[in-house]
Amino acid sequence: MGIPIKVTQTMTPLGFDDRPIAKRVGLVILATDHTTEPDFQRMVASPKIGLYTARIPYANPTTPENLRRMQPGLTVGAGLILPDENLDAICYSCTSASVVIGDDAVEAAIKTAKPGVPVITPPLAAVRGLNAFGARRISVLTPYTVETSMPMLAYFQTKGFDIARFTCFGLEDDREMARVTQASLVAAATEAMAPDCDALFISCTALRAAIAVPQIEAATGKPVVTSNLATAWATLRLCGENQPRPEMGQLMTRPMAAW
Repeated sequence: MGIPIKVTQTMTPLGFDDRPIAKRVGLVILATDHTTEPDFQRMVASPKIGLYTARIPYANPTTPENLRRMQPGLTVGAGLILPDENLDAICYSCTSASVVIGDDAVEAAIKTAKPGVPVITPPLAAVRGLNAFGARRISVLTPYTVETSMPMLAYFQTKGFDIARFTCFGLEDDREMARVTQASLVAAATEAMAPDCDALFISCTALRAAIAVPQIEAATGKPVVTSNLATAWATLRLCGENQPRPEMGQLMTRPMAAW
């Protein structure tokens, strides 16, 4: 068997960093989500910003009733992200559910598990993004059905925006929404942009729309805000990252008002 090996514990003093990574960002996402993590890896993650994800149950079709059923899972999901450790920001990555549940209710549910952590929702981040451009008259594009789009229309009207045009795809499954091609998104966004609007908002964290923003802005000559672009922008600003990144769209060159 050879000579027995003795395991010894080193007496060398060990140093410890305050954190493995300087900034911590939590993501609470749908079990069916294909898009949020790749978008945040591309736009937010860095050697200084780490991403920590929890998935919560969700079942299609995307209806107001099914979206509302996620509310009880928000506290549980948030609590699974680095338990008993603080975060610099946490994002619930579902635009339509944030609208039907309500930004305040989402924040309350998440802060039950993560008190004191800034909570980002896509519609609230989109409002901040549109305000950063001074946009008041906007066009909106969603992948949802008319039924699921109606609360979104009311949300932005309540926030004081004049809706110049509202367009939807009529899709019911968020996995199908994630498969919409870039070419289709650019074409649909260009068509959805009313000539007299100040900016376009493209809703839904499932859509791979953020990566198409520079192309849409070049085609329309107007600012474009998407769900994932807005939450990524808000996350970066909350983490103290203010470096302009124009290659990702005009929003990534703008400062954000205090959250």
